[in-house]
Amino acid sequence: MSEGKRKKLISSALVYLVLTVILIISIFPVLYTILGSFKGNMELLTEGNRLFPRKFVLDNYIQAWNLADFEKYTVNSVFMSGTIVIGTIVTSTIAGYVFERGDFPGKNLLFGLVISSMFVSLGSLTLYPTFVIAKFFGINKSLWGVIIIRVFGLNVTNLFITRSYIRSISREIDESAKVDGCSFFGIYRRIIFPLLKPLIATIAILEFRHSWNDYLMPMVFTLSNPDRMPLIVGIMNLKGSGEAASSWNLMLAGSSIALIPMIIVYLIFNRYFIEGLTAGSVKG
Repeated sequence: MSEGKRKKLISSALVYLVLTVILIISIFPVLYTILGSFKGNMELLTEGNRLFPRKFVLDNYIQAWNLADFEKYTVNSVFMSGTIVIGTIVTSTIAGYVFERGDFPGKNLLFGLVISSMFVSLGSLTLYPTFVIAKFFGINKSLWGVIIIRVFGLNVTNLFITRSYIRSISREIDESAKVDGCSFFGIYRRIIFPLLKPLIATIAILEFRHSWNDYLMPMVFTLSNPDRMPLIVGIMNLKGSGEAASSWNLMLAGSSIALIPMIIVYLIFNRYFIEGLTAGSVKG
């Protein structure tokens, strides 16, 4: 074997080794959750470091389904996630279009200030002031408060990739549309938006994942209205709903059920997700 082929083989082996390690680290939490959902609660508490259950307990799923109103919680989650996805697609594409094609004083400064917020992570520190504002407008006791905040809060990542994608679209199309009498937002509605299909699929998957798995804000906004709780909040309540003080087996069983919609959505739209991310980054 020549020296060049040997180096190429070693390089490929290292790449696959690193990718395998990343895959194992990424998939382990999901695997642990699914396998842990088949364990008894005592086994989870005493042998938590053991991956495979000594005995598969299917009753965890039956108890979790009966104790939590999965039908109601799932409908709430679908409503919240679907509305956030549709609203975010509209606000993100409009904002990206305005920042890319618009011409107004301070555009670059304003965009820089918005983008800089990507590097500031305040986490739960913003929850209380956000809740106070929502209370002022009377939207603090339902999922509508979460939806409005998520949609009009404008995810910076979505804005960034949308502007980059729109930049790849030739401005000659805009000029031709103007000649035909299209207004600024008429160009967005008739020309730009239909060309953003791969990007829209990407934004939809990212936002669905985020809103479906969101816990803290929906929990706070539905404390006084349990009937409006989304699925993730309802599942977390399973921890204290069993016979033990902490029924981790029921919570893991509920979490495994909640994973199913997200996995299905990803498997169906995986191709569009990768295509949209690649197109947005390469063309930008």
